[in-house]
Amino acid sequence: MIRVVVVDDHQIVRDGLVALLGALDGIEVVGTAADGQDAVHVVGEAQPDVVVMDIQMPRLDGIEATRFVTGRHEGVRVVMLTMNEDDDTILAAMRAGASGYLLKGAGAEEVERAIRSAAAGGMVFGASLAARVAEFFGRVGAPERPAAEVPFPELTERERRVLDRLAAGRTNDQIAAELYVSNKTVRNAVSSIYAKLHAGGRAEAIAKARDAGMGRPST
Repeated sequence: MIRVVVVDDHQIVRDGLVALLGALDGIEVVGTAADGQDAVHVVGEAQPDVVVMDIQMPRLDGIEATRFVTGRHEGVRVVMLTMNEDDDTILAAMRAGASGYLLKGAGAEEVERAIRSAAAGGMVFGASLAARVAEFFGRVGAPERPAAEVPFPELTERERRVLDRLAAGRTNDQIAAELYVSNKTVRNAVSSIYAKLHAGGRAEAIAKARDAGMGRPST
C-alpha cells in the first residue's frame, strides 16, 4: 500500500485528489495539508511514502516545504503538482529534492503513474515537461562549462526572487502578487535579505542588487 499525503491550499483541489487517489487500488491517502507548514507537520506524523505537493501556498511554499520534508524524512518522495511551469521553478523543485513534477492539467492516469513511480524510487515528469528536463540533464552531463555565478548565494531562492523584484522597483504588494505569496511572507523575506546582505534598508539592498545585475528585464 502506498501511503500518500496531499498538500494544496485549495480545498476543492485537495478534495478532488483525495477522492481520485482513494479510489485507486494500492494507494491510501493518510493526510492532507493546506500549506507548506502544515505539510511538514502532517508528514512528520503520518510518515507517508509520497507527498503530492502544490507550490504556491501561504506561509511556506511547496519548494521550501519539499526541502524540509526530503531533508528530514529520507524515505519520503515528493511529487510536485502545480500550475508553475517556468524553468527556474522546476529546477528549484528538483534541487529541493522533488522526485516528480506534474502540471495541474495532468490526467488522472498521469498522476497515478507519477505516484507509483515515485514510490518505487523513480523520477517522473509530465509529458509537457519531459523534454525540458532532459535538456537540463543533458547540460549537466555535457563537457564542463563555467558555472553561472549566482548572486548572493547566502540568500534562498525565494529571497533572490524578492530581491530581484525589489531591484526592479516593485512594492511589497506587487512582489506578493507576482510570487503568489502573502504580504507578510514578502516582509519576512525582505527583513532576512537586509540581515544577510548587511544592508541598512531598502535603498541599500536595492543598490547592492543592481550592482550585481539584478532587477533588469529578462531578455
